[in-house]
Amino acid sequence: MEALVPGLVAIGKGLAYGLAAIGPGIGIGVVAGKAVEAMARQPEMAGRLQTTMFIGVAFTEALALLGFVLTFLL
Repeated sequence: MEALVPGLVAIGKGLAYGLAAIGPGIGIGVVAGKAVEAMARQPEMAGRLQTTMFIGVAFTEALALLGFVLTFLL
C-alpha cells in the first residue's frame, strides 16, 4: 500500500498541472482569434490591438505558470 502513495502523488500532480493548463490554453486561443478578427476588420488599429493582445496573452499565461508552481507545491 505504501508503494502506491508516491505513484498516486505523481498522478495527482500531473492531473493538477494538466487541468491548470487547459484553461489558459483555451484563453490564449480565444484572445488570439478575436485579435486577428479585430485586425481584419480595422487594419489601421492593428498596432494597438496587437499590444493589447500581448498583454492579454501574458496575463493568461500567468495562470498556467501558477498551475506549474502549484504542481511543485503539492
